[in-house]
Amino acid sequence: MEWFEAVLLGLVQGLTEFLPVSSSGHLAIGREILGVKASDDLVFEVTVHAATVLATIIVFRKQIWALLCGLFKFRYNDETDYIFKICVSMIPIFIVGVFFKDQVEALFSSLAVVGAGLLVTSCLLFFSDRFAARRSPDAPAARGGISYLQALVIGISQAFAVVPGLSRSGTTISTGLLCGVRREDVAQFSFLMVLVPILGEALLDLVSGEMAASSVGTGALLPGFLSAFVSGVFACKVMIAIVKKAKLKWFALYCLAVGAAVLIFTLL
Repeated sequence: MEWFEAVLLGLVQGLTEFLPVSSSGHLAIGREILGVKASDDLVFEVTVHAATVLATIIVFRKQIWALLCGLFKFRYNDETDYIFKICVSMIPIFIVGVFFKDQVEALFSSLAVVGAGLLVTSCLLFFSDRFAARRSPDAPAARGGISYLQALVIGISQAFAVVPGLSRSGTTISTGLLCGVRREDVAQFSFLMVLVPILGEALLDLVSGEMAASSVGTGALLPGFLSAFVSGVFACKVMIAIVKKAKLKWFALYCLAVGAAVLIFTLL
């Protein structure tokens, strides 16, 4: 992988990580267009995901700082309650990462899986958007805007979203909306719940030596990381505004069109 290809793919990752259109799916499509043969090497993908996690930390730095301050008061309060719910949401993705990592990695070699995943994302966005529009804005919300059961269900949806083409943000936000979580609450929870799993994956790759053994060199990883970080900060701020005010149906139509195009391409 050349450095300019890494920059382009990092840009794709940064923009699509927070928009509900599947960053992993777009990375696979981008690799196919650029002719980058790195579908069997997930180190680059983990690196650019870590960049978008850093972007999330920058955008939500005030909320994260408030959660940490509340946690180190060493008593049960709203902040520790919220952190415990994030921990609950991470249980499903932890199980997938420990027991099904090889099976997940095998999916990244198939564009047909990406196309099918985008179609599923489209359906989730469409139906959750209609449901959220019908929900009364005065409906009571759980403590912190989300309950433990809702956190677990959203965590299960995140575990399924490891499939390329299934948007992580789109799947978790849609699931939250279908569970009755308010738009502003589910957007923040969706972005914060992914911090530990992605950083943990990057750390494991570094410790296990996979980063050093990667077919993608540092000369490509660093530009890709920077590109994903800068574009990720921008996209994260944009997506927060979109979830709060705009409709998700336009992203549903986009995923439908791209997913159908990808499936047609693979069949032909």
